[in-house]
Amino acid sequence: MKKIINSISIVVPVLNEEKNIINLLNELKKNLINKIKFEIIIVDDGSTDKTIHNIKNNIALHNNLKLILHKKNYGQSASLLTGITNAKYKYIVTLDGDGQNDPKDILKLVEKYNTSAPFFLVIGNRKKRNDNFARKLASRIAFLIRNLILKDKIPDTGCALKVFKKTDFLFIPFFNHIHRFLPFIFNSMGGNVISVNVNHRKRLTGYSKYSNFQRALVGIYDLFGVIWLRKRTHSSILIDKVYSSKKNKR
Repeated sequence: MKKIINSISIVVPVLNEEKNIINLLNELKKNLINKIKFEIIIVDDGSTDKTIHNIKNNIALHNNLKLILHKKNYGQSASLLTGITNAKYKYIVTLDGDGQNDPKDILKLVEKYNTSAPFFLVIGNRKKRNDNFARKLASRIAFLIRNLILKDKIPDTGCALKVFKKTDFLFIPFFNHIHRFLPFIFNSMGGNVISVNVNHRKRLTGYSKYSNFQRALVGIYDLFGVIWLRKRTHSSILIDKVYSSKKNKR
């Protein structure tokens, strides 16, 4: 019988999302309250607008909300690491703070998670992207290059909406921009990755913090790093080591 996940830590990295974050918090509460036990961890990555101010003004309305502040901008992957490290629950859900990921999809991904499988990852697949043409084109080109080199067969590696175990994430080698390569890394560790179709919404306000050119440069540079990592990863040995260690602690 499949074990049901009954508690999740939702990690949301944010940077200058003053006009989006409160609406997202309200949506998370509306869609998850009385359906699953959850906490929300907002990691502010050096916002210079009113993001922190707005969260603090609304924190009393969310008794399961934790706000963590970075002194300066360290990047999305570092924010994820901070949030996941401070999570109190075993299972992690990640999503962006700009409101483009739909909180209604969280339970859909959680239900697909196989709790007994090692290095299991559920990731959203944004079949209908609500981005401008330039961003869609850049994403498509990046996907074709990535698939040609990595051959990981994942239809949408860039979706921020993911579900995984805290211990699995903290076990794998951390590097900047790791969030872009989690499906490939989990596969390299001998795990499984499944995609679930999710809604993708237009950004109501604000703008993306990275240009298409920046994303392309970072992505190409990091491709070489993850290829190097795969060549030096013995997945079966690592999985046996991790899960035999867990059994011995019980």
